[in-house]
Amino acid sequence: MNPKLPYVLLVGAAVMIFILSCMLLNRGGQSPSCESQSSVVEETGSMSQSLVFADLTPEEMSQVVRYLQGHLGVPLVDASRAKPSDNCIASVDLQVPAKAEVLRFLDGGGARPPREALAVLYFGNQPDPNITEFVVGPLPTPAYHRDVTVQKYGGKVPYHRRPTLGSEYEQLGVFLETKAFAAAPTFLREVLEYDRTNVAFQTTVPHGFQSGDRVTWFVLFQNVSGFFVHPVGLEVLVDHSSLDISQWAVSRVFYNGQYYRDMVQLESAYVQGRISVEKVRKAPWDGDFSSMKPRAPPAALFPMQFEPQGPRYSVRNNQVLFQAWSFAFGLSVSTGLRLFDIRHKGERVAYEISVQEALSVYGSNCPGGMSTRYMDGSFGLGRYTSPLVRGVDCPYLATYVDTHSVSDSLRPKKRKASLCIFEQNLGSPLRRHYSNLQSLYYGGLVNSALVIRSIATVGNYDYVWDFIFYQNGAIEGKVQATGYPSSSFLHGDGLRYGNRLWEHTLGTIHTHFVNYKVDLDVGGVKNSLVAHDMAFEMTRAPWSPEQQIERPRLTKKVLDTEDQAAFRLQSKMPRYIYFAANSKNKWGHQRGYRIQITSFAGDHVPEASSMERAISWARYQLAVTRRKEEEPTSTSIYNQNDPWTPTVTFADFINNETITHEDLVAWITAGFLHIPHSEDIPNTVTVGNSVGFLLRPYNYYDLDPSIYSHDGVFFTSEQDFTACEVNPLACLPKTASCLPNFPPFTYDGFRNM
Repeated sequence: MNPKLPYVLLVGAAVMIFILSCMLLNRGGQSPSCESQSSVVEETGSMSQSLVFADLTPEEMSQVVRYLQGHLGVPLVDASRAKPSDNCIASVDLQVPAKAEVLRFLDGGGARPPREALAVLYFGNQPDPNITEFVVGPLPTPAYHRDVTVQKYGGKVPYHRRPTLGSEYEQLGVFLETKAFAAAPTFLREVLEYDRTNVAFQTTVPHGFQSGDRVTWFVLFQNVSGFFVHPVGLEVLVDHSSLDISQWAVSRVFYNGQYYRDMVQLESAYVQGRISVEKVRKAPWDGDFSSMKPRAPPAALFPMQFEPQGPRYSVRNNQVLFQAWSFAFGLSVSTGLRLFDIRHKGERVAYEISVQEALSVYGSNCPGGMSTRYMDGSFGLGRYTSPLVRGVDCPYLATYVDTHSVSDSLRPKKRKASLCIFEQNLGSPLRRHYSNLQSLYYGGLVNSALVIRSIATVGNYDYVWDFIFYQNGAIEGKVQATGYPSSSFLHGDGLRYGNRLWEHTLGTIHTHFVNYKVDLDVGGVKNSLVAHDMAFEMTRAPWSPEQQIERPRLTKKVLDTEDQAAFRLQSKMPRYIYFAANSKNKWGHQRGYRIQITSFAGDHVPEASSMERAISWARYQLAVTRRKEEEPTSTSIYNQNDPWTPTVTFADFINNETITHEDLVAWITAGFLHIPHSEDIPNTVTVGNSVGFLLRPYNYYDLDPSIYSHDGVFFTSEQDFTACEVNPLACLPKTASCLPNFPPFTYDGFRNM
């Protein structure tokens, strides 16, 4: 026998014992992976009813483009390189069918409405340049197109109203660099250290003071990260109304509080020493104070949510199912996130809930700032929807949905992960009660809600758009504003228009207004608008007549006309205002859905303003009108560049028509006043900058429908609350002790810029 053999056997046995011990320890200490369902996003070939609202597919968009190229009889230039004097396709979007057609299909077994697209074309290469809208169909194989411009707007849309294409902004940038700046080389070199790469521009709108103007102030900033808060004091007014780019010209120049006829005069004044120069310290590429790079190293990971038994919602094509809720979703190029056919417990409560517009009105003592009124729908709340970052923009394990659009190009553009859908435990009870009187018990329900979200980055601002669905039948529409504040160069009496944010940076005062369309169908299409509120009444105590009691009582009023249902921005509105059905609940009350608005809006532009009618929806915190197919939106993408002769005037919707037992629409406006302050550096936070509305059941049910939720918790003092069959929370160590399956982090936001 080999004398070394016992030692070899001993060593081998020790190794085996060690390996087995490790395996047992790992098996006992490591949690299993959470159960995961198969992908909740199902690309099915079924013709589900929700597809009547579905966004166009890339294939459908391409078919529309090819059809228009072959059937209009005029050359169409790719919008990404089109000149103002060219013809081009500006955008292609879904043409939403008429409501009556859709309801016949959804509820009456009628035919599926033809699937159609709405194409916006710019015709600059013809004797009468204009904007034309065509409906193209049927999809997926187009065979017809019809001009709907006159039908929609009562006449042709003048060419000067067209939203500015990206290609026109590029051409303006070239004009500034090669023509305008060439006239002031000494000033630019010595004051701005200009090298053709270190300056960024921000545009202003509207373009001038009267219909037909296309004259734009361009504000110059240092071209660094977060350039919006790095103004250099120079602003240039460019007249680009001519369709011939060679005719564009500088109309005025502003520097450090002084106006000049053009860049030649600015250069002359500088060379002669007649300018008060305020030289701005050159910022590093990361922006220094405006950099969003964290100033602290990573530490303990922030809390994260996961679904131990997989998602409790499903996404099929464009339809979401969550507990008692179902709805279809889509993304409009101009207005962004929109929902259709919203049902609770199988019954439709709203036909459409959609964003309409986001407006900002600025003040400043610089020309660019004081003349800015952004109507972001014109730029495109859907077009500028940005890819979402897992774990920050939405929970890491949310469902992410890609979207597609044709705008400023002939080819569909894919925006990966630009919508997210997730269930969120809000960390508080939806309802609860702890009883320590008479009987002893606890009852409660976790407030877990479904969220669908998109985030639009329009220039300096990021808008977080949410629609939230609660277990009690309530729906919330909410927008949170973040991003960078817009700024002006601080000079003179600048502090009348904001706060100083940095050495030369004035954070300019501005308002935010957002408008929503809410087409409620409560217990059917025909509804009335009812207001409930309170009033104190004086009465004698029946048991002690010599004593007086002030008691609140309920006041009730049916609002019969559109004029009665139009509530001005700062006016007093009934605290309870609701859409009432023609049916009643078990207790004899009209079934209803209440509208509750959360808003801290600043003041609206004075109605004497020449451009106010273009944004007249912002006069009202709430206006309820009869629903009409010819009034699909509260504004138009063409209002931005010609607000003095608006293409759509919301105020005209309100004409005292009767609104009892009619198909009604609520137009809701929420907003806030923003006076930028030092804590807006490096950029603005969402906390406190959130507004929106709630739609809440009001006698719609016989009791709170969330009582039927599977998430309820109830136990008494006499029960064993540690037993799983009594209290599901007691099972968490067993049912939720698993490791979530986190997919690898990916991000496509920097591709195909």
